Amino acid sequence: MQPTNPPAQPAVPPPPAAAPVSAKTRRTRLILAMVGGVLALLCLGGVGIFVSFYDEATKIEREAPDAVVDSFLRAYLVNRDDQQASLFTCKSGPDLGDVSALRTEAVDREKKFSVSVTISWRSLAISGTGETARSVSTDLVIGGSSNGNSISRRVENWTFALVEDDGWRVCAASKTS
Repeated sequence: MQPTNPPAQPAVPPPPAAAPVSAKTRRTRLILAMVGGVLALLCLGGVGIFVSFYDEATKIEREAPDAVVDSFLRAYLVNRDDQQASLFTCKSGPDLGDVSALRTEAVDREKKFSVSVTISWRSLAISGTGETARSVSTDLVIGGSSNGNSISRRVENWTFALVEDDGWRVCAASKTS
C-alpha cells in the first residue's frame, strides 16, 4: 500500500498589508495628542485654582477680635444661625445667656405683634491688651417696624469677651447699659 497523501489544501492568502501611514497623518495625530494633553493640564490647573479661590472665599476669619464679634453678631442675631455662630464662640461653654435672651425677645415680639425686629450695631471698639484675652464693645440698635414703618427703637451698650484659641472667639456677651 501506498501511503495516501492528504488532499491538497487551498493556499490561504496572506493578510493584506496595512496601508502605510503618511507623514501628514502622523503629524495630525501628534498635534491632536499635544492639544489634548495641554487641555487636560489646563482643566486640572483650573480645578486647582477654583479650589484655591473657594477655600479662600469660605475661610473663617478669626484673626481680629472686632471682625469675630461682627461675624458672631451677624450669624447669631441677624441670620439666627446657631451653627454658623458657633464657629465664632469658645469651644468650651461660652456665657451667651444675655445675648440669647435678646434674640429670644426679638423672636417673641415678631410672633406676638406681627412686626419685624432688626438688630444692627455701631462701630466695634477693641479694649484690653495681650494675646490671651480682649473685649469688644459696641452699641446694639434694636428696631421694630411694621409695614415698613419704624415703630420702636432702642440702643444698648454691649461688651463681648474674647479669647485667643485657634483664632479669636467670643466667650461671653453682656449688656452693660
